[in-house]
Amino acid sequence: MDMSVTREQAEDAVRVLLEFIGEDPNRGGLLKTPSRVVNAFSEYFSGYSQAPSEILSAKFSDAQHYDDYILLKNIKFISHCEHHMARIIGVAHVAYIPNKAIVGISKIARLVDAFAKRLQVQERMTLQIAESIEKHLDALGVAVVICAEHGCMTSRGVKKDGTIMRTQKLLGQFKNDERLMASFLASI
Repeated sequence: MDMSVTREQAEDAVRVLLEFIGEDPNRGGLLKTPSRVVNAFSEYFSGYSQAPSEILSAKFSDAQHYDDYILLKNIKFISHCEHHMARIIGVAHVAYIPNKAIVGISKIARLVDAFAKRLQVQERMTLQIAESIEKHLDALGVAVVICAEHGCMTSRGVKKDGTIMRTQKLLGQFKNDERLMASFLASI
């Protein structure tokens, strides 16, 4: 969170938005709304304070001879698009081939959340997850596929409910070995 903006200023901004849409921020049901919105935003966008290097720092060398990929499927997440601040609801499928170390599986889910809890575009989020695993785990290969429904597509604009966007990023051995890539894609 940007500490140059005070909580009071953030709550005042919510009051202005309430007035903008035609509401009275002094109405009984809305008196605590600015505080609630600021609390919600602090939770929704907590990923800015989470460093991928810290999330992936607790490595284990126990599996140093493991030479196949590790896959976590169906990691559910909620994000918000940077264009409309509308919700993005989806799942990430993440695989990596360890080099000398592995991480606990919860770390991969935490990494997904760290990037999801930022204003995002799905393409960048996919890339950020893949590149972080490659860099911080020195992985021999990384594969990330994200499938998500975007609120900016379903609840405004063209209003196409049920439309799913799919992005993928393949690095290292996943990019260079068609059989490995096919195995990963078949697994998800």
